[in-house]
Amino acid sequence: MKVYDDKHIKNVVLVGASKSGKTTLAEAMLFEAGLINRRGTVEEKNTVSDFHDIEHERGNSVYATTMHTEWRDYKINIIDTPGLDDFIGDVISSLRVADTAVMMLNAENGVEVGTELIWNYVEKFQKPIIFAINHVDHNKADFDNTYEQARNRFGKAVTLMQYPVNQGEGFDSIIDLLKMTLYKFSPTGGKPQKLPIPPEEQERANRLHNELVEKAAENDEKLMELYFEKGSLDEDQLREGLMLGMLHHDVYPVFCLSAKKDMGGGRLMGFIDNVAPSATELFAEKTVDGSELPCDPKGPTTLFVFKTLIEPHLGKLSFFKVMSGEVKTGMDLVNSTTGHTERLNQLFIMDGKNRNPVDKFTAGDIGATLKLKDTQANQTLCVAGKNITIEPIHFPDARLRVSIVAKNKADDEKLGSVLAEIHQEDPTINIEYSRELKQIILSGQGELHLNVTKWRLNHIYHVDVEFEM
Repeated sequence: MKVYDDKHIKNVVLVGASKSGKTTLAEAMLFEAGLINRRGTVEEKNTVSDFHDIEHERGNSVYATTMHTEWRDYKINIIDTPGLDDFIGDVISSLRVADTAVMMLNAENGVEVGTELIWNYVEKFQKPIIFAINHVDHNKADFDNTYEQARNRFGKAVTLMQYPVNQGEGFDSIIDLLKMTLYKFSPTGGKPQKLPIPPEEQERANRLHNELVEKAAENDEKLMELYFEKGSLDEDQLREGLMLGMLHHDVYPVFCLSAKKDMGGGRLMGFIDNVAPSATELFAEKTVDGSELPCDPKGPTTLFVFKTLIEPHLGKLSFFKVMSGEVKTGMDLVNSTTGHTERLNQLFIMDGKNRNPVDKFTAGDIGATLKLKDTQANQTLCVAGKNITIEPIHFPDARLRVSIVAKNKADDEKLGSVLAEIHQEDPTINIEYSRELKQIILSGQGELHLNVTKWRLNHIYHVDVEFEM
């Protein structure tokens, strides 16, 4: 598999309320790039992302899933996240390692409550963000209202890049304000025709294009001088200004699409390639001692483990981002928290449940490795002698507590060890033993969160339990 340099790697996390279309967009992006031959659907339970049994049973994402696509000489790592508040832990850890967040908005529902919660973490981590208004093919779609809601909630940095010509059930055309082109899709979606903007849309498109140019020029003195001198900016200058605006949270580009019909995903990927910042262009990472670690392929090799997945019969899979340097198969790195040395015998690019072996990753990339003996999520691995510890993720406190007991007393010991594994996977699930009550106390983000934990105990670990309120 091709190894990409740090300037050609982009990491995006798909976030948004439940049913906004994140998993469907991820599937369309993989299909557009030719990495899958057929688009799966959530309804048919055959998407790359939602592959766990509990996700098939519920019909929505429960876990964050890492995938990748290759688009026009760029590698785009995609993390699809759950949309329900109970699973906010996976959203937070995914946002922490992403370079850009793609916030999905439902054109029928507008800005939803779940969107607000996620936004708090986008601001906390100061991540560049793109708004993607999905479901513009729905018969109740209202793109303009959704856009206005976003501007009212998130401010004037919300900036139109596109708008639909004929939203609703007949949707098939988008006007792109950066390229000043109309994209017209066939009924099956995919690659569109590039056509002139229709005369009846020319005035609106020109006005919005000029607003876009002004927005891009505001982010750099040289661009502003060029704008005053020429009255406009060329496409490369626009890209430069928009990227600077995204870095400083002054521009939140807005795209429109129908992920279900595979309309608009390719253009979004093109923008991620050409405009969205890479890890090397973001601000340096903070370390616990107050210093900064730039994302530099020539720097000291440093990995931040952001997620752990423990699969019966497979073992522990650790997901990491290369914060600095390069990591190669067989390399020994030191856990800066425990002091123990870990050998990375295997490296993988993950596409859902599929593991693609690779020999190395460079700064800014996201990968996975198997069977780290003494490393958990939220810990740092670095070269010996450097003692670098990336600032860890701080997860929200639990909101609901229950006592949990095994129905079969013979399972008591197994229950304790299994709950410890579940906590490794999901730090927002906490376990404590009350000596006073002589009970195990399980706490999480809500009733659904705890019920999914119960389902996992029953169906994956075969420990039958009950809750006592």
